[in-house]
Amino acid sequence: MSGGWDDARAEAALRAMFAAGVRAADPLSVLAAHLPEPPRQGRVIVVGVGKAAAKMAQAVETAWADVPLTGLVIAPHGAGLPLSRIALRFGAHPVPDAGGAAAAGEILSMLDGLTERDLVLALISGGGSALATLPAEGLTLEDLIATNRALLASGASIHAMNAIRKHLSAFSGGRLAAAAHPARVVTLAISDVPGDDPEVIASGPTVADPTTFAEARALVAHHRMELPPAVAAHLAAGAEESPKPGDPRLATAEFRMIATPMMALRAMAEAARAEGLTPLILGEALEGEARHVGTALAGIARSVAAHGHPLPAPCVLLSGGETTVTLPPGTKGSGGRNTACLLAMALTLNGAPNTWALAADTDGIDGRSEAAGAIAGPGTLAAARQKGLDPRACLEEHRSLDVFEAAGTALLTGPTLTNVNDVRAILIGA
Repeated sequence: MSGGWDDARAEAALRAMFAAGVRAADPLSVLAAHLPEPPRQGRVIVVGVGKAAAKMAQAVETAWADVPLTGLVIAPHGAGLPLSRIALRFGAHPVPDAGGAAAAGEILSMLDGLTERDLVLALISGGGSALATLPAEGLTLEDLIATNRALLASGASIHAMNAIRKHLSAFSGGRLAAAAHPARVVTLAISDVPGDDPEVIASGPTVADPTTFAEARALVAHHRMELPPAVAAHLAAGAEESPKPGDPRLATAEFRMIATPMMALRAMAEAARAEGLTPLILGEALEGEARHVGTALAGIARSVAAHGHPLPAPCVLLSGGETTVTLPPGTKGSGGRNTACLLAMALTLNGAPNTWALAADTDGIDGRSEAAGAIAGPGTLAAARQKGLDPRACLEEHRSLDVFEAAGTALLTGPTLTNVNDVRAILIGA
């Protein structure tokens, strides 16, 4: 494909790339190839938690149509699908609720009394930390809700947040697999974290946890989090550590990764080539404050436009990874880390010609908004200003989505029922 680029063509190409990335992580396409052999004599219990839980469970029911099985999975409200043999429960994300906590307790009850002949198939995807928030002994759900809000506003990385969460939970940090002992546990996971670390995805309910109470306390202090007194006391006591590497209860647990952020980026790269663009994957694990990442990416785009470095136009720069947004107390705002990153990028580019960008969450929800993210182009800031908005003030006041809604470039997909974290694409035309 050749010729010049304009808003319509660039936006269509960016949308096609995003759709390709999401398809690469669709459980109905990728899960069946990773299923283990079902046991010949024992039971099959399917459990799961995460934004992809419903579609992963549907994929299991389809692939194992003739295998007797039972189970339960927890999905976010509004992210359900019809299931015939696996029960479906709902919880809230990113702030947990009583429904998710009760469902997590149901899952643990299902695992009581299993034998070596039984198989527990665990379907794990991003978002599981909040959806299966089951308080450790001595803590309440209200304690964990308040803690979760503090974590989300702290600017801490997902690794840091989950290290803390695992030491407040009766479900995560290897406790799910420990509860299934002595049954065989096979985890099928969709990664939404930089580096695809099994210990971090949904706070690692089926894998050993190398972090400690001491590390959790240090992270709380480093990020100056104000936690409920009961939570602070629980962390200080450090009474019952999570299962550690070498724990015999996890000896028969196996972990299989079925979709990752890099797989999505590679699919986006193929879609870019189909549009006549040369793709460059900058990495799938970019982290940091969203606005800083956006500014840095804009600098690379400028280098391409001015010097043809690190590659000549027409091209697309692809990246993934979870940025963070540090919110002052009481901030409401609009959008999430993707629109914040994109708005910072747009402000740095300042209407540069022949440059368009997309930043979105593959789960279809950016922060607490109804948008997956947005697209920015040369005219985005001007369009927002014509509607009476000050884009820089919107960034400072955490109202980034307002800019893209005013410009008509918010990306609305609804829940995609999968999650391989955030993706970004910057298209530089010839």
